[in-house]
Amino acid sequence: MVSPHGILLAAHVISSLYGDLCSKVCECLLRKGTLKLDEIFKSTELSKENIFNCLRVLIHQNCVHAFQLEQEGGKALKSTHYMVIFDNIMHKLRATKFMQIVSEELGEDCQGILVGLIQHGRLSFDQIIDREKQKTGSFDDQVVHDSFRRLLSARFIERCPLPGPLLTPPTDDAPAKKRGAKSGEITERKTIEQLALEAAAPSESMRFSMDTGDISGEKGEESTNIPTVGQKRKNVVLDSDDELSDVNRKIEVLWRVNFEEFLWRLIHKACISHVKTSINNEASIVLSAALDLIGQSETRLNAENSPNLSINDIYEEVIKKEGGVGMDLDRVQTSLEQLGCETLATDMESYSIDIKSFIQMAQNQEVESMVLKRYGKEAYKIFRLLSRAGRLVETDKISDITFVEKKETTKILFQLWKDGYLHMESMAATRPPSFHLWKVDQKRFQAKFLDEMYHAVLNLKLRITHEQDQRKEVLQIPKDKLVGELRNKVMLYRIVRATLERSLMDLDDAVVLFHHF
Repeated sequence: MVSPHGILLAAHVISSLYGDLCSKVCECLLRKGTLKLDEIFKSTELSKENIFNCLRVLIHQNCVHAFQLEQEGGKALKSTHYMVIFDNIMHKLRATKFMQIVSEELGEDCQGILVGLIQHGRLSFDQIIDREKQKTGSFDDQVVHDSFRRLLSARFIERCPLPGPLLTPPTDDAPAKKRGAKSGEITERKTIEQLALEAAAPSESMRFSMDTGDISGEKGEESTNIPTVGQKRKNVVLDSDDELSDVNRKIEVLWRVNFEEFLWRLIHKACISHVKTSINNEASIVLSAALDLIGQSETRLNAENSPNLSINDIYEEVIKKEGGVGMDLDRVQTSLEQLGCETLATDMESYSIDIKSFIQMAQNQEVESMVLKRYGKEAYKIFRLLSRAGRLVETDKISDITFVEKKETTKILFQLWKDGYLHMESMAATRPPSFHLWKVDQKRFQAKFLDEMYHAVLNLKLRITHEQDQRKEVLQIPKDKLVGELRNKVMLYRIVRATLERSLMDLDDAVVLFHHF
């Protein structure tokens, strides 16, 4: 479920990139969930032609996914459903970060290919070649091939999912899967949307493979019409619900940005930054080396603990880092201990890193920083205490531990509770008055905090748009005519916009931490 301001932000992003009609279709899917074509038609009151065109754009831009669902009566009866992918819409805001990562790690040639995939959503390899030919007169086919393979090897790009997988409606009596035989914990049953994405995803062996043979039987079927770069929005998806039933044609492989890999890099950066601030620079270098090794082992976003890492492997990675050349093995081991890394009982030379704990610490740092700025130092101490305690704490005890006067403590606690940051329980005493217990409800609080961040991002986006509209006429004046007051206005606009965009990028770093973990 997407929060209210998350929906408004996603609709604004789509509107600014693809127009108001696409935004209306997208917002409809965000508010109402997965829908069939007729249901979108009734909710938006747009013409079916406009809805088709919007779906083509949104599917090609990886913001909407279509799948088929069997109806009662067997495979002959099926309906096409459309689901919005909120995460992929949010990734549109991170294009600059993604391009910077690729530029720093792989160079400008690889960045050029990535820019094409970000702009067009999905392209075949031939379309990537055509785009490079159009972009530069001195085209080198081998350079494009090598750059593409380097992007693929680094997992920055991947095959697109199969269009229109056919699913059987889940039954209510289907048992939920256990996380583990020992834990006894039971996971929630997967939604139809999760099942649709899993069914469409290419197998791991094909996901990063350049093998362009017939893959129509890899996980089911696949069919689409492959557009040229300039026609990508005209004939990508569906002229009718029946078009998805034509699933037996050989297709050309399409490629897109692998957002999961970029998220891993952004989380990597956030954890290192936190450790550098809270511990020291050497510990951040060691953590960076360990995270690089985890990345090489293909352990990704869902892992709470790293695989076992050898101290020698960590050391070899540390000395490759800037600032790590002068570190010896003892200093690396000291840093690992400072990071709270555990050694194995059977192998004292191997370490396991609790990735989840670093993410939680980075989250706590963001939240506590916000509380400090919004409510002041005394509230910061109180919130920090309750956040670390993880349990109910009585008002008097909070006052004693934080050295904040009881009257002021009570006032702050009620303000934080009123604003939705704390959970309160009233306890009846044998003698009046009753007393209160307080704690941070992490799940509820994080949902509220995330929605507030979406609201802040939306406000920044609207402010940037407003600043641009206010100076539209001045910005259209040729550079050679920008003199005196006109030049000063343009310079001021550039400074304001750069400041707003920098704030937007910093805020999005926090959004990544809380939305994906």
